[in-house]
Amino acid sequence: MKCALVQFAPHLGLLEKNLELHYEFIERALEEGIDLILFPELSLTGYTLKDLTSEVALNPRKNNRLDRIKNLSRKIDIVVGLVEEGSRGLFYNSAVYYSGGEILAIHRKVFLPTFGLFEEGKFFATGRSFKTFRTRFGPAGLLICRDFLHYGASYCLLAGKADLILVLSAAPGRGMSAQPGFTSSKMWELMGETISRFSTAFVLYCNRVGFEDGVVFAGGSFIYDPWGERLLRGPDLEPAFLVQEIDLENLNRARKTWSFLRDDRPEVILNSLQNFLTKNED
Repeated sequence: MKCALVQFAPHLGLLEKNLELHYEFIERALEEGIDLILFPELSLTGYTLKDLTSEVALNPRKNNRLDRIKNLSRKIDIVVGLVEEGSRGLFYNSAVYYSGGEILAIHRKVFLPTFGLFEEGKFFATGRSFKTFRTRFGPAGLLICRDFLHYGASYCLLAGKADLILVLSAAPGRGMSAQPGFTSSKMWELMGETISRFSTAFVLYCNRVGFEDGVVFAGGSFIYDPWGERLLRGPDLEPAFLVQEIDLENLNRARKTWSFLRDDRPEVILNSLQNFLTKNED
């Protein structure tokens, strides 16, 4: 299976211009024999939208502006980030998985950071679930940026037997260390190593680059295999079209060695959570 992560800087609020960029990247991927192409969080719109949120929102199941991406997905699986228009005037920070000329899954971001430079909770409604879905490569799950830092989200995908954990991100670069790169990037990579190893799944994390409203986005996209070994890392700050071949047979090899998925007991976790919630209500 050949994957591509598109680490680029979307144009803020310019949906049509970003669509053209997506078409160019997808055509390049087709020329290189890519099976799955992953774009960053809000790749069709840019991140710091604020009052532009409603202007760039669309319903991916109904809006024909996305028909070309849908048609291209007959040749290659495509994951994009966008502002999803829901019902009753609600808007979601969403990831959409296209394959075979249709939408296989839409994930609405659950954990919306609303502190410091982040204002997502002011403009987006909250997603309510984490799910896995069938792809031609095996079960997969979608996460968006801060979802990935809440390990309970990845546990849900483990319980759903995900082979692929696909993370779309718009993570700023923060903090410097003695080693090259941002301190914040080390945090994401540590999560990638941990989740991939203990989920015995491939983790594909695609982060954006560029500047918006005084925020610098870090890049540093990566792929980890089911052994927790890093296969690929993108550069800091710079755009990159990152290609990696992954061997899906490594899923079987890793799961024969590490029995985390086999030994999982989601019913015990569910019962414990229900007990915690009941006690909190008291």
